[in-house]
Amino acid sequence: MRILIDADGCPVTMEAVKIGNEYGVESIIFCDTSHEFNIKNVRLITVGKGADSADFALVNEAKTGDIVISQDYGLSAMALAKGAIIINQNGLIINDFNIDTLLTSRHLAKKARRAGKHLKGPSKRTAEQDEKFEKTLRGILNEHINRA
Repeated sequence: MRILIDADGCPVTMEAVKIGNEYGVESIIFCDTSHEFNIKNVRLITVGKGADSADFALVNEAKTGDIVISQDYGLSAMALAKGAIIINQNGLIINDFNIDTLLTSRHLAKKARRAGKHLKGPSKRTAEQDEKFEKTLRGILNEHINRA
């Protein structure tokens, strides 16, 4: 089990690495060359700029049982197909039961933007969102480490 982080726009990268270190689980950060990280005890995979290049690198690396942290539903769907456990930045576990709904909402939002509709962006991140993310990640790690 490893923690694979889609770091492009991820607000919980540091929290995920910190928790991974506490549990002795390897963390791997995936990003493109427009991001820079200097974090100890983490493997960094930097790919060239390009549409979804970091996402494809992450999916190619993902294995059954890995934890993937991403807010990208397309990436989440591909990682689910490889047997990964997916958590978004707010602590939502993305699984086979909710991925279709999430992908549909993404598609409808994209369609609305193309039609010129202005959609409200995300609200400012809260401490409660960080706490829920950390609680969810710890819960998954506890569950899987205790099973091993």
